[in-house]
Amino acid sequence: MLMNEEKKLNKNHYKIFALSWAGWVFDFYDLLLFTFLVSEIQASLNITTEMLSLCLGISLFATGMGGIIFGALGDRFGRKRILQWTIIIYSIGTLLCAFSWSFYSLVLFRFITGLGVGGEWATGQTYINETFPDKFRAKFGAFMQSGAPVGVILAAIVGGIISPIIGWRMTFLISILPALAVVSIRKNLKESDVWLQNKDEYDNKSIYHEFKHLFAKEYRKIFLICLILCIFGMSAYWYTYSWLPTYLTKERGLTMVGSTLGIILIQSGDFIGYTTFGFVAEKLGRRPAFTIYSFIMALSISMITLCWTQISEIHNLILVFMFLTGFGTGFFGGFGALFSELFPTKIRNTAVGTVFNLARGIQFVTPVIITIIATYFDLSYGIAIAAIFAFLCGVWIWVFPETKGTVLNELD
Repeated sequence: MLMNEEKKLNKNHYKIFALSWAGWVFDFYDLLLFTFLVSEIQASLNITTEMLSLCLGISLFATGMGGIIFGALGDRFGRKRILQWTIIIYSIGTLLCAFSWSFYSLVLFRFITGLGVGGEWATGQTYINETFPDKFRAKFGAFMQSGAPVGVILAAIVGGIISPIIGWRMTFLISILPALAVVSIRKNLKESDVWLQNKDEYDNKSIYHEFKHLFAKEYRKIFLICLILCIFGMSAYWYTYSWLPTYLTKERGLTMVGSTLGIILIQSGDFIGYTTFGFVAEKLGRRPAFTIYSFIMALSISMITLCWTQISEIHNLILVFMFLTGFGTGFFGGFGALFSELFPTKIRNTAVGTVFNLARGIQFVTPVIITIIATYFDLSYGIAIAAIFAFLCGVWIWVFPETKGTVLNELD
């Protein structure tokens, strides 16, 4: 009996979930910690705001490369092994950032971090979706996504509160410790048995075979519509979050602690959005769930940017919309299950990794675009663009077939 045919979850399921979730926590922590340290890094290395934007953009571009490379490697060498590799790589990249001596060294180390970050998500999602029973797939795929807000909250606490005390270099140094704990729990972890029964597909074939298959006539249409959906979703996310801490402090007058608390509030909404999305997706279907959550995000982003002055006059209303901005982001919890259900085992990790991280890699232009808009207007207009993409995400999902209840047990 395959793990995804079990009637109840057992210790193997929970071990797989624990490593995938923890890997995603520190994946996002390592990626976004940088945004909370920009002022300290800028002063220490004497680099401009434009150079910092480029550095953030390049790390996002690297996530795209990492997702594509490790996506194919995950189909070739297995989910378990590649998940471990990616966690080690992004941890090393973050550690090296502590030793940056110039802009170029910082870019190199952030690029290494991005490679590992890009590979982790797809492998973890594929690992969970192949091993968990059908009725739990959407729930635990969304639960794994909840690691993102936990990682951001951790980055906000360490970067916004601890870093001013210990300095940005020491902050990067201590940030490898949790990742080492994650790697230590990998023992006695079972490989995806769905992958094992299909692994003979890869004998005497290079990793380029998966990419060739991905663009075959039978899959290229679904690949394209998945990519467009993910680009809309990624744009909504990164236009919101890449400059949000700076927006709250410089344009809305919040203190560093106030900005950190605001980020924590939004990420609390994120966490609840992710953990509830799976239940809504199992009850109503993937498409209605995407639309509900993305429309909530679109409305709320508009409120905390373009309408900040108006709603801030009503006591605590700004806090409500900050929370709902995070809650609406919960639609990200559906990407893993949806994409896993659309592609066969032999190219599943390649497809999921390529779609998700190619869309994320494209976001390398996002920090730069927002900086340009802020030069002529202000950050609120740049961040408000996210509302348009969130709305488009909620509309585009309806070109997909409904995949609720799809079985992943068959040999492909």
